[in-house]
Amino acid sequence: MIDCKFLGQCGSCTLLMPYDEQLQFKHDFIKVEFGEFFMGEFELFSSSPSHYRSRAEFGIWHNKNNISYTMNSKSGGKILIDECLKVDAKITNLMQPLLNAISKKYELKYKLFGIEFISTTKNLLAVLLYHKNISELKSLFDELANELNISIIARSRGIKLVCKDELLTDELNINGKKFKYVFSDVAFVQPNKGVNEKMIDWAVSCVESGEDLMELYCGHGNFTLPLSFKFKNVIATEISKSSIINAIKNCELNSVCNIKFLRMDADELMSAFKKEREFNRLKNVNLDDFNFTHILVDPPRAGLSDSVMDFIKNYENIIYISCNPTTLKQNLTNLCKTHQVVKFAIFDQFANTNHIECGVLLKAKNER
Repeated sequence: MIDCKFLGQCGSCTLLMPYDEQLQFKHDFIKVEFGEFFMGEFELFSSSPSHYRSRAEFGIWHNKNNISYTMNSKSGGKILIDECLKVDAKITNLMQPLLNAISKKYELKYKLFGIEFISTTKNLLAVLLYHKNISELKSLFDELANELNISIIARSRGIKLVCKDELLTDELNINGKKFKYVFSDVAFVQPNKGVNEKMIDWAVSCVESGEDLMELYCGHGNFTLPLSFKFKNVIATEISKSSIINAIKNCELNSVCNIKFLRMDADELMSAFKKEREFNRLKNVNLDDFNFTHILVDPPRAGLSDSVMDFIKNYENIIYISCNPTTLKQNLTNLCKTHQVVKFAIFDQFANTNHIECGVLLKAKNER
């Protein structure tokens, strides 16, 4: 159990038991919930119980001339905090010095309502959120960034001010090989870097041999790049324009040449496969030239739509990364009509909480 002085008051940590008991609780829960789909061994991947979050956001509480960090309390309302042991140590060490520096200047603390932190191998970024026009404050934010030797982005409605680096860079170690990534402050990233590396390792282990891979919801290439070395060709789709731009940069950073990133949603891709319409984004891509033996999906918490499930059932191997056991169970009820679960992993992405992430490998049934 995390040794935090706010434990039991703060609503962020909800699983109040020793960490080994937390892992057993999550393992037993998933085993019961998914026993109808899988009778084998549920692989369990643990986290560091503290200082594991590389991304975190806190509210700001104003009391006369003083400002404090806030979190939601267990009883409702807010609780004032001066530290958080869940976040990366670099963030922990920055929290109070940043607040002290902001407190010295009225213009910086006035109508500040939140601060988001992002820590990577090479960057430490603070995103300051305001309920006011900040367009005339760029020089003050520059001074703050230089004083603390960090990057700062200040945001208010319709305004974004960047001090130092806007793009973040990180490095992941996958099976002894290092992968470099760039991404923006608004990109979706797995907040637990250590567990993210284990998730990618596991996904790579799901591929014994394959021809081509199709990935939906690829983001900036978190899974795509390490998996690309297992395939001849990869097509990966994402609707975020900035994520696609950075995914292409990440290919260049890692000397990967066999991935085609497409800015398309799942419905558009399905329409292209059915040849219902032509897409300019596919003008140099002939989908009939690919032999997709594997498909990877990493959907949002809502899970997969019926149309996407009907589409991915056409492929022999499905690697499903899930951030919501409830929708995963609903989706497996459908997918297991044509496929069977052959591997099941539990990833403790968020220690000290009830949140559970899963990885499932499905293979087509022989009678299909």
